[in-house]
Amino acid sequence: MQDKMISKLEILAESAKYDISCASSGTSRSNKNKGIGSASRCGICHSFTADGRCVSLLKIMLTNYCMFDCAYCINRQSNDIPRAGFTPKELADLTIEFYRRNYIEGLFLSSGIVRSADHTMEKMIRVVKILRQEYHFNGYIHMKAIPGASNELIREAGLLVDRMSVNLEIPTERNLKLLAPDKDHQTIYQPMRHIQQNLLENIEDRKKLKSTPKFVPAGQSTQVIIGATDETDNQILQLTAKLYKRPSMKRVYYSGFIPVNSYDKRLPILQEVPRVRENRLYQADWLLRFYDFNVDEIVNDDHPDLDLTVDPKLSWAIRNPQFFPVDINRDSYRKILRVPGIGVKSAKLIVMARRHRKLNIEALKRIGVVLKRAQFFIVCHEMRTFKLLDSSAEYIRLSLQDQPLIEINKDPIPQQLVMGW
Repeated sequence: MQDKMISKLEILAESAKYDISCASSGTSRSNKNKGIGSASRCGICHSFTADGRCVSLLKIMLTNYCMFDCAYCINRQSNDIPRAGFTPKELADLTIEFYRRNYIEGLFLSSGIVRSADHTMEKMIRVVKILRQEYHFNGYIHMKAIPGASNELIREAGLLVDRMSVNLEIPTERNLKLLAPDKDHQTIYQPMRHIQQNLLENIEDRKKLKSTPKFVPAGQSTQVIIGATDETDNQILQLTAKLYKRPSMKRVYYSGFIPVNSYDKRLPILQEVPRVRENRLYQADWLLRFYDFNVDEIVNDDHPDLDLTVDPKLSWAIRNPQFFPVDINRDSYRKILRVPGIGVKSAKLIVMARRHRKLNIEALKRIGVVLKRAQFFIVCHEMRTFKLLDSSAEYIRLSLQDQPLIEINKDPIPQQLVMGW
C-alpha cells in the first residue's frame, strides 16, 4: 500500500474513532450474481486486530476537513490537527482491498462537512455506489446521514446502505447552541424524519411489489454525548424514549464525553471518561426496550440521575418493595421480568417450565436465574421466606453493588480499536 494512502488511512481512522454508533444488526444481504461479501442478521463477521481485539467494520471518514467548529469535536475547524481526504474511488478501493485481505466484513462511513451538506452527501453516496455497482459488494454498510442534506440524497443513500445514522450529539437545544453554534436540532431531526418517511413508504411499496429494493433494512441509529453538558439522566432517557417511538429508530448510543479540546472554556474539566454513567444509561436503555419499563419508573424528578452504585433494575426494586415478593410459580411474566437477576430469556423459560411442575431453587439455577440477586425479591416452592422484609435496602445495595464499576480511577481510559496494518 502506498505511503500516501497509509498516511490518509491513519489520519482518517483516528478522526473517526469517537463515533460509536456503528454496531450492525438486523439486516440480511445475500451474495447474488457472483458479488463480493454478505451481511447476516446477527451482525457481520468479525476480524481481529494485531493485539487480538475483535473488530468488524472499517470505520473511516471520507475527510476530516469540516466547516463547523463544534467545541466537543476533535475535527472542529479551528483545531490544528493533520487533515486528509479520500476520493470516493480511493476509499472504495481501500474497502475492497481490506475485505479481500480478510481484515473487515463491512464499512462504517462518516465525513466532515465540506462546502455544504448536499455536496458532502453526494461524495459519500459515490463511495457506496462504486462498492455496490462496480465491485458488487454485498457486505454491511453503515453511512452517516449529513444534517441538512436533501430528501432526494437521503433516499438515494438509503437504497444502497444497510443502516443510516444521524448523531443528535447534545440532548438539549440550549446546550447544543452553546457548544455548536452552527447547528440546531431542527436540522438534525430533518434527515431523521426523511429516513423514517422513506422507510415507511418503502414498506408499503414492497407490499405491492416484492422486488422493490429495501430502504435501510437495518433502520437508523443516533448517538448522544453525555457529560459534556448539564443534562440529567432523566432528560436523556426522556429523549431516548421519544426517539424509540419512531418505528425506524433501532438504537440510541451513549458516548461518554472525552475532553479532546481541553482549552475550550465552555467544556467541563474532566480527567476520566464517565464510563459508569455511560454503562448505567445503556442498562436503562435495555429496560426501556426489552423489560417494559417506563422512564418515570427508572428516573424522575425526585431521582433525576441514575444510581451509579447499582444497576437501574436493582435500584428500582429497592425503591419499590411493595411490588415484591414475586411468586415464581404464580405471578405473570411481566412481574417476573422485573425481578433483578432474571432476564428476558429466563423469564420466558420460567413461564414455560412451571406449566409442568412447581419450580424450586435447583430449577431456577438450571434456567439461568442469578439467585444472588433474585433471592431478595422472590418466593418459590423451596423459598417461602421473603428476604426483602428481613434485609435493609442498604444491606442489599452493599451486597450487590458492582465494585469494579465504581472505582473507575484505577483503570486506564479505554482506547479505540486500531488495526495493525
